[in-house]
Amino acid sequence: MTPQVIRTGIRLLAGAATLAAAVGVALHFIRWPLEPLVLAASGAPYLMCGAVIGAVGFAATRQWVATGVAVIVAGAGIATQAPLYFADPGGNGHPIMAMQANLLFDGADPAVLVDQVRTRDIAILTVNELTRPAVDALSRAGLDHLLPHRYLAPGQTASGTGIWSRFPLSHTTEYDGYVLNQISATATIPDVGPVNIYAFHPVPPVYDTAVWADELTRLNEILRNAPTDRPAIVGGDFNATHDHALFRAMTTAPFADAATQAGAGHLPTYPTDKPFPPLIGIDHFLLANAHATTVETLPLPGADHRALIARIVLTPTG
Repeated sequence: MTPQVIRTGIRLLAGAATLAAAVGVALHFIRWPLEPLVLAASGAPYLMCGAVIGAVGFAATRQWVATGVAVIVAGAGIATQAPLYFADPGGNGHPIMAMQANLLFDGADPAVLVDQVRTRDIAILTVNELTRPAVDALSRAGLDHLLPHRYLAPGQTASGTGIWSRFPLSHTTEYDGYVLNQISATATIPDVGPVNIYAFHPVPPVYDTAVWADELTRLNEILRNAPTDRPAIVGGDFNATHDHALFRAMTTAPFADAATQAGAGHLPTYPTDKPFPPLIGIDHFLLANAHATTVETLPLPGADHRALIARIVLTPTG
């Protein structure tokens, strides 16, 4: 193979990688609910990495203008992802631990989940894909002793959703018009007062991207109408990543993404039932009048998601 052929091959590879990165940046901002675009946006950060390959390849073959273009695309990609890695200093308040878990129907090991609740001192637990057998199994494993207050909307397969709390719950609500169950309650926390707790689970885009987009939009409207005189914790499998514009719309004031507040970076939570590690982060906590200091994931045997754990500082507003 001649040097010219090698240089041409490198340039073609660099061009393809840079184009893929530019597509990744575009997907970060696109709101069109077309299934190929929505699914591709989940992998936008991986596509954006192509700009580095492009810059190296163009520089190696002395294509300086093309190198500059690749560097610009890389910079744009970094600008979309960098906020995830820089912690936002929060104020003082009352700290609690919260956990979000997708149980894969009744597949998750209840003993492991309850042990994590105990050892991590979890005070608020939001659960998705909660079945009636899972409720019974968690009760037998001792969850109700650790978190004696609960508001549950169990269902068949993926539809069920639940909230367990160390603190009394009131003003329980199940929101109509969704494929899966969406619920909320108000927890009364000493030294803080009322705290709104939401457990959300919009449908995945593979169900129907138009329905997915509509549900995210309507769940955002629920949050926009939430009382502003108290903290709020929203836990859920949002079936959306930081690179979906419809999800980022939910993280506008007064709400913020807990992982972004904590500077936790990318936290892939799904899928965990494959031979490869989880690739995308679709489980999230959203907070209002509260601040996350740490957010991390942990394995949940039998489930297809990693669970999410956050240390949350609640700001009394009364």
